[in-house]
Amino acid sequence: VGAERSYCTIGGGHLELKAIEVSRNMLKDGFTGQKFEHFPLGAKLGQCCGGGVTLLFESFTAVKLNIMLFGAGHVGKALAGILQELPCKLHWVDSRANEFPKITAANIVKTVTDEPADMVSTMPAGSYFIVMTHQHALDFAITEAILKRNNARYVGLIGSTTKWRQFQMRFEHRQYPPQFYSAVRCPAGLQAVPGKSPIEVAVSIAAEIIADNNQNKSDRPMQQGISWKMLRKYLTNTNPTQSNEELNT
Repeated sequence: VGAERSYCTIGGGHLELKAIEVSRNMLKDGFTGQKFEHFPLGAKLGQCCGGGVTLLFESFTAVKLNIMLFGAGHVGKALAGILQELPCKLHWVDSRANEFPKITAANIVKTVTDEPADMVSTMPAGSYFIVMTHQHALDFAITEAILKRNNARYVGLIGSTTKWRQFQMRFEHRQYPPQFYSAVRCPAGLQAVPGKSPIEVAVSIAAEIIADNNQNKSDRPMQQGISWKMLRKYLTNTNPTQSNEELNT
């Protein structure tokens, strides 16, 4: 089961719909690992065959980066041109349809909306966010929406140190503590890659994302599937909750 499509079948019916729902909730929550769910077919799902089914759900972290880029101006276009070469899925958001290139790479999903901040909630946990719209007020609203999620891997905001001080004052005025906005990288990009031209800024931000993602990979534990011996043990266990507790350890 993926975020948008599912493949093969476990027999169809209400059980399959519930299995897909559980799977997508795991993906949305960023859950990694295994867990069991027991479904009484008659009492819980209303299937006339009766009996019960125990399903093992195993979530595997996607290899690709999930990046959301707000802004299709000069720097946004330059940055998208770099990011499209990475093994990532780039969600590119702007309110101005005519700013997007007519042709983009297959791993870019373009979204035109008058409410860009609403798109923040569509991204999975651990996503990378880059904010560089044509309006400071819009940048602030998007950044605030990202920080409220409290599960972004990276929050990059284009702008000067003066702009960032103004944003900090606005956060303080709204009674946010400093730790609420401490994760924001503004100006976004590596200081070791200076320059103010669109391509220089884009290279700097892309380099920072690549460096952070490589660090994230090294921090991530190796994940393997459950062995058939463990699976047989857990499936013969009459207490699914205990099975999940053992899996989590």
